[in-house]
Amino acid sequence: MKRVVTSLLLALNLTLTLIGGCANGTTPPVGKLQGKLPIFHAGSLAIPFKQISKEFNQLYPDVKILLEAAGSQTTIRKVTELGREGGVIASADYTVIPKLMFPDYADWYITFAANQIVVAYTDKSKFNDEINATNWYEILQRDGVKYGRGDPDQDPCGYRTLMVWQLAEDYYNQPGLYNSLNTDDIHQNVMRGKSVGLIALLESGDVDYAFEYSSVAVQHKLNYIVLPAEINLSEEKFQDFYATAKVEISGKEPGQKITQTGAPIVYAVTIPNNFPNQEIAIAWVDFLLGDEGRAIMETNGQPLIIPAGTNDKDNLPDELRKYVRD
Repeated sequence: MKRVVTSLLLALNLTLTLIGGCANGTTPPVGKLQGKLPIFHAGSLAIPFKQISKEFNQLYPDVKILLEAAGSQTTIRKVTELGREGGVIASADYTVIPKLMFPDYADWYITFAANQIVVAYTDKSKFNDEINATNWYEILQRDGVKYGRGDPDQDPCGYRTLMVWQLAEDYYNQPGLYNSLNTDDIHQNVMRGKSVGLIALLESGDVDYAFEYSSVAVQHKLNYIVLPAEINLSEEKFQDFYATAKVEISGKEPGQKITQTGAPIVYAVTIPNNFPNQEIAIAWVDFLLGDEGRAIMETNGQPLIIPAGTNDKDNLPDELRKYVRD
């Protein structure tokens, strides 16, 4: 979608006029937007969302965008438990939105992007000249090797890593592999609140390997091992096998647990229904899902799902329905 803002209107700081069609050939709403837009998003979206917001501000300079990255569960709990005002919520796992936000804080989501789990490393990593898609689990168990993962109670990449380990045990026919990798030895198995928090440890050499999304590895120019599709949570045709992996994580209430089942990785976005300036939030999500947002996501190694999906098209804002399959 190509939007052009006339130089005369910019100079006068008056009404913004967007020229050009959206993804389905319609013209986006015209109007002046101003105010704050807090966006709470998965850590793996930090780089593309920063770029998208910069471009959005070229059209709407009076919108102050406040980006906050965290694990997806933490991101959602900023609204549901801490009572913070959030305009847009973007989760690396669409399933946690209904589990943690419905029905009190939202009643819709749009699935907009996919990903896969990879093993990231650098030229400093021990045995980096040996590791590959068939021996990575053996390399990780060698003496002196440190590997990192996200916290499953805060970060979908964290519990997806545990799912990959469960699936790998069956796929490689290695009984006991999951327990061997899921060791309590913090000097071997390092955990952070969100998986992107491991990047600095990789770059400094304090961790040899980290389980990350492929888009994150691309954005940070890391070496990475592409795991077999049967275990990397990337393809729908293996969804039945993925579903054999299950991980318990923290639920809505203290002490409550919910079970996450293995499935292809799908990101989702929603707008909390208590956010007072819905127009700004809708415009930003419209930009994310349109041609400009799509191009930025693709450049960062994470193309959009086209057409997008949703739990309930009737609940979507009118401006966003054009992106969703019938």
